[in-house]
Amino acid sequence: MPGGKPAGVPCVQLDEQLRCRLFGQPSRPAVCASLMPSAEMCGPHRQHAMAWLHRLETQTRPTPHPATP
Repeated sequence: MPGGKPAGVPCVQLDEQLRCRLFGQPSRPAVCASLMPSAEMCGPHRQHAMAWLHRLETQTRPTPHPATP
């Protein structure tokens, strides 16, 4: 997604099964390729993993710059 993806918005590259269409492709964004899933992140079910990703997105969201007069 040009300019990044807002937190909470699904990536446009996810298919109907929520799998990345760019997985293994050179065009896959570096941030996606650098995300290393772990048992702690994935947890026992999908809801746990989605909550983890939501927290990660929220914690890494850029701070908006105040408008200059």
